[in-house]
Amino acid sequence: MARDPLRYFRLEARELIDQISAGVLDLDQRPGPEPVGRLLRVAHTLKGAARVVKQKEIADRAHAFEEILVPHRTGDSPLAAEEMRELLRLNDEILAHVAEMETPGPPDEPPAVPDAPAPPVAPAMPEPEAVVPSRASSSDLDELLDAISETSAQMAPMREGCGTIERLHRFAETLADQLRTGDPAAARTSAVRLAGEIGTASRRFTDAADQIERGLDDVRAKAEALRLVPAGTIFTALRRAVRDAADTEGRKVRFVTHGADIRMGAHLLGPVSGAFLHVVRNAVAHGMEPEEVRLAAGKPAEGTVTVTVERRGRWAVFRCVDDGRGFDLAALRRTATERGMLGESEQAPADQELLDLVLRGGISTSAQVTEVAGRGIGMDAVRDVAAQLHGEVDVRSRPGEGATVELTIPLTLLSMTGLMVEAGGSSATVPLDAVRGCLRLSAAEAAAAAASGQILYDGSAAPFLPLAEVLYTGDTVPDTPGTGAAIVVDCSTGTFAVGADRLCGTSALVARPLPELAPASPVISSVSIEADGRPRLVLDPEGLASVVLRGHHTNPRTAGASATPLPILVVDDSLTTRMLERSILESAGYEVELAASGEEGLEKARGGRYGLILSDIDMPGIDGFTLVERIRADPRLAAVPCVLVSSRAGAEDRERGREAGADAYVVKGEFDQEELLAHIRRLVVRS
Repeated sequence: MARDPLRYFRLEARELIDQISAGVLDLDQRPGPEPVGRLLRVAHTLKGAARVVKQKEIADRAHAFEEILVPHRTGDSPLAAEEMRELLRLNDEILAHVAEMETPGPPDEPPAVPDAPAPPVAPAMPEPEAVVPSRASSSDLDELLDAISETSAQMAPMREGCGTIERLHRFAETLADQLRTGDPAAARTSAVRLAGEIGTASRRFTDAADQIERGLDDVRAKAEALRLVPAGTIFTALRRAVRDAADTEGRKVRFVTHGADIRMGAHLLGPVSGAFLHVVRNAVAHGMEPEEVRLAAGKPAEGTVTVTVERRGRWAVFRCVDDGRGFDLAALRRTATERGMLGESEQAPADQELLDLVLRGGISTSAQVTEVAGRGIGMDAVRDVAAQLHGEVDVRSRPGEGATVELTIPLTLLSMTGLMVEAGGSSATVPLDAVRGCLRLSAAEAAAAAASGQILYDGSAAPFLPLAEVLYTGDTVPDTPGTGAAIVVDCSTGTFAVGADRLCGTSALVARPLPELAPASPVISSVSIEADGRPRLVLDPEGLASVVLRGHHTNPRTAGASATPLPILVVDDSLTTRMLERSILESAGYEVELAASGEEGLEKARGGRYGLILSDIDMPGIDGFTLVERIRADPRLAAVPCVLVSSRAGAEDRERGREAGADAYVVKGEFDQEELLAHIRRLVVRS
């Protein structure tokens, strides 16, 4: 097989062209000497590399690229529109030449060096068929090498252990000699020493093995992640499409992106990139108003197209949002009627029905066919990609405010960092980007949280459910050491918490979908494979939320407002405060009982049934902190919500209240009647 003299040049050229493409588009929106200087350095590197391998056409175009930029190395004046077009044209021609070099030629002939200028290339960037990186990024490889180095360093205790084994062997020989010679005292001493050494060695080997196992898991996950591609790899092509469409339509449009670091398979990003090229062009061609129209409507002169990529459990969501005029529903209705797409129903279709017609293809609101609009095939392409990838498309419009196109597809491989937990004898992983925080729980706190279905976090109550109950729904939960920690999770439906027996640290992982025939709870999104081949469940925050919140709403103490709230016990040594709080609560429809001291409050709590206890802190005898602690320690009262009302506003007092088990803390100096009632509505137990 012939040696390929241009192999490494092609790899470098592809990377440099990507940097130039992104740099030019950045320069279009953020002009200045720094981005110009950065582009000049990249273009100069490409020119030098091209000359080394005698690729004159590429070197000449890189030189022409430099000539346009050199006058702009100082000052903040933006490049003229014609200069920007020329930069993009030169970059496209360089890309075309590199693509020609990648076309396989005769098996034993080196690639020919072109002698004549290449044929003109259309200024629009070609639509990518797939997004496949030429090589792993240097940062990815650095992370992998760092993980390998850390794992190698963790081998040190194993190497030291070899010396320990040799020492234990000598102790065993000495003990054997002492037993043969009949020296029981010396034998006992040696046996004790040997047992101690073995115990120490066992612990060291176990710790070292655990560390190495975690390190190898991390290395394997990072190596697997190299097979995945950051979603941001499609953003340059989309930005270019927006820029070209805006140039054609005579509009000013800014392109914004989010979620560039989310990784997924290139086989998904390729089709999505092609589909979203149509989406972003439509957003400009159909949605963006002329500058004078936007200003008259109170909008910025420059429009905005925002592309966001996010992960929802085992799904990836690609969303394009623009701030233009939205879909022209009247034009859609007229076009659909002309083409007989509405049927014969006398009832006019709803707006969403009209928007859904866009996905059927062949329908366009553009008055004429242009380079970027008018054929009615753009959204049809998005629908086809959704069907190909077993996903869904959602189209929404806000008249005069803009439109949203959302493509949701299932992920086959997903790189993430997870929080590993144990619950009910099972291991599971919670995606770390959904974890808001973690709390240690004492046995009493865990029992109170499980009984009440709530836990206090960051000053407010969050729904709570032990994770073992979630994982073993309908089964007997196995005996475990008990809930020792709460994981607070954020998702689109709100904040909630799940209890785990223990937290096992974080780890990089690559998650895979569950087999189609494997029955799974909605709380499980995917599975990762550990180094020893065992599967580890990856939990879905949205699925967890549905189960936890459903359990919360069916819990007696958090039932709906149709149930009658139990009486509220107000505990305060000040007559004025007691009467004021009673007045506020009774006006809100609550039944109220009063106690003038902590001792009286505790006695009444033990002798009655209350939906909530509202207590002052500074009282003679049993203060509010102690009162809450004693309520939490009493199994019959542990689930009763407690709210502390005090003049103490310090952070340490709030923390003391949280540690005591209070569900909320209200400062008298900042007293807000609505805030107090909001806490009570959220917490009070109903009959």
